[in-house]
Amino acid sequence: MKGVMIQGTASNVGKSLITTALCRLFSEKGYAAAPFKAQNMSNRTIQTEDGKEMSVAQAQQAEAAGLSPRAYMNPVVLKPSANHQTEVIFMGEGINAIDGNNYQMTYYNDAKQTIQSALEQLDRKHDLIFAEGAGSPVEMNLKAHDLANMAVAEMADVPVVLVTDIDRGGAFASVAGTLALLAEEERNRVKGLVINKFHGDVTSFASGSEWLEAYTGIPVLGVIPHIEHDLAEEDGFRTQEPSTDSAREKESTYDRLARHVEHYVDCQKLTAIVFGESHVH
Repeated sequence: MKGVMIQGTASNVGKSLITTALCRLFSEKGYAAAPFKAQNMSNRTIQTEDGKEMSVAQAQQAEAAGLSPRAYMNPVVLKPSANHQTEVIFMGEGINAIDGNNYQMTYYNDAKQTIQSALEQLDRKHDLIFAEGAGSPVEMNLKAHDLANMAVAEMADVPVVLVTDIDRGGAFASVAGTLALLAEEERNRVKGLVINKFHGDVTSFASGSEWLEAYTGIPVLGVIPHIEHDLAEEDGFRTQEPSTDSAREKESTYDRLARHVEHYVDCQKLTAIVFGESHVH
């Protein structure tokens, strides 16, 4: 498949926002671009036109790409509920409510097959996939059964761009530590780094980018300033009121995010990564 997977050094580093912007950017260029998140844990879902349930974040990304949201863009949703129960949703349909600790034992293989099937649908219908990871790809107690990050990059056979949030501090250690904990074949998929939520003049981070590139051997594709937006947040266990923004307001937000990312990311390098060009300098 052609495309890229946006992974993060932690939750809330801006993966959803960047994926939304990329869906908009590449759809504007005439590509049939589509979002994908294999599995997420969230109570913030919407109902599609055909009556399926999926995460609000991937629905927004689909809208940004000019598409109607479809469950295959978000094939596995886990909705936490009371008493440590989790509702399992495959391809937009509720399957069962189980004890969260039993999910890996009970549904892991079925979830993996569901994700593979969804990727095959995407491949048939779209030119490019912009996949989003969940949390961190190196939660070592979960990594063996993680179906949201590197397993998806491997199934889709797409490169990875790793995003970190510099606003919270510790960005250098987060990038270096994440890369150190990846297996060699996983690390080899990481083709670019993005520094997100920067405050101040981005040129002041030039020495930071140089250090990261020298230390990791991976290009820093951009330093993106923090941006306020009205999109619904995906992460979290609490329900969230549906957005009251009009279609025009949402379109304006998608455009604004796309222009923001386009301005601060080296789109030439990114495009080379998306299309699998072997030499990215």
